[in-house]
Amino acid sequence: MDALAGLLDGPRARGAFLLRMVMDPPWAVRVEDRAPICLMSVRRGTAFVVPSGGGEPVRLGPGDIAVVRGPDPYTVADAPGTTPHALVGPGGVCTTLHGRPLSQDMVLNVRTWGNAADGATAVLVGTYLLDGEISSRLLDAVPPLLTVPADARTRPLLDLLDAEIAQEEPGQRVVLDRLLDLLLIAVLRAWFARPGADAPSWYRAMGDPVVGAALRLLRNDPAHPWTVASLAARVGVSRAGLARRFTGLVGEPPMAYLTGRRLAVAADLLRESDATVEAVARKVGYSTPFAFSAAFKRVRGVSPQEYRGSPPEDHLDLPVRQRRLPDGRPLEKLVP
Repeated sequence: MDALAGLLDGPRARGAFLLRMVMDPPWAVRVEDRAPICLMSVRRGTAFVVPSGGGEPVRLGPGDIAVVRGPDPYTVADAPGTTPHALVGPGGVCTTLHGRPLSQDMVLNVRTWGNAADGATAVLVGTYLLDGEISSRLLDAVPPLLTVPADARTRPLLDLLDAEIAQEEPGQRVVLDRLLDLLLIAVLRAWFARPGADAPSWYRAMGDPVVGAALRLLRNDPAHPWTVASLAARVGVSRAGLARRFTGLVGEPPMAYLTGRRLAVAADLLRESDATVEAVARKVGYSTPFAFSAAFKRVRGVSPQEYRGSPPEDHLDLPVRQRRLPDGRPLEKLVP
């Protein structure tokens, strides 16, 4: 496993919010949805992403991609000084700044939304709605706003996403989710490969001959009954030496990292399979479902059964049944 794979196995969109926004100037949309990550790319024209708190506006041209990490608000506009006319809140609910619903007023086509069907600017938007679809380690690795210029690697994915976003075929949601995951992975790969990239310490640790080997062992077989001593023996160093070197490079001790890895794998299994809690516990290295449940609740704040039964919505203010996407679709139908 290469160093980047540990970062990029995290995106798991499930009913992501995707649309094409088509606008004629002047236009500006204030985004306060508190979503963990939003990815956007200009297909024609230009757009500016204006961070909150006085950050420098970032200009996007055709093919350029921006990734915005929540929960801080931001504005997308035709120019940095344009006053927002629309507000996107939790769950993709779109209103005027005074609260009047805009969802139906601005629907142009399937997953196409804006103020003009042939507007000068078209922007593809893909948003991960729920915490847990993006690993916390990935979120920690990226800044609040990053941009990647148009290039030959991302262009085919953008073309495919643009073509699929207006379709309504069997399995369309899954196709769009996976395209969004692939595009995000491609963008992050390009961002980490740029000159002078400030990669997080745990990412750089994958290149260390000792710690990298230990990380690969833990990731490839999290269910193994690892101890610091057994892990140190496998990589050929002392227990104390591994603990010190691992903690210094990764930012947490080996067994804390292992716990996080086990529970991340368990969370995916709970959402994506019908395995019992006992079976999931065994697959990630817990001897009893009671020990697993206690560890899961301590880290995630809910029991495994609660996690499986309802998606995490701590960052959303409205009940699922009351939420609407900008194209008018109820969010409850998009949440597995």
